[in-house]
Amino acid sequence: MKHLNLIASVACAAAMAIGAVAGYAQAGPRPPALASPPTPNGAALYLSRCGGCHSIATNRVGPAHRGVVGRRAGSQPGFSYSAALRGSNITWTPQALDQWLRGPQVMVRGSRMFTSVPNPTERAAIIAYLRTQTN
Repeated sequence: MKHLNLIASVACAAAMAIGAVAGYAQAGPRPPALASPPTPNGAALYLSRCGGCHSIATNRVGPAHRGVVGRRAGSQPGFSYSAALRGSNITWTPQALDQWLRGPQVMVRGSRMFTSVPNPTERAAIIAYLRTQTN
């Protein structure tokens, strides 16, 4: 009986050693699954990326953004737009906003906006936030 226990112990130790060499964990808790990256805060990104010129509620250097999703470009009352943007015939859909934030001068040459948001995750978060800001 002692021999069987000894053989079993040696076999178990050998299996653990082989597993350790092969990179397999034999005991202990499993490492946690990799968490997905946190979703960016659209409101905070809007304030940091857009808030220098824009506001949700009032026209500033740039037009107010409340209700921008679904609005025709160049139509915010009380704001003086460039002729290029007024004549662009764009409706601000999420797709159009994404293209605009990627490169406003590429989308509408002659517009007055030059700032872009190159990171697609940040653009998506800003657009998602803007979609919640309805009239």
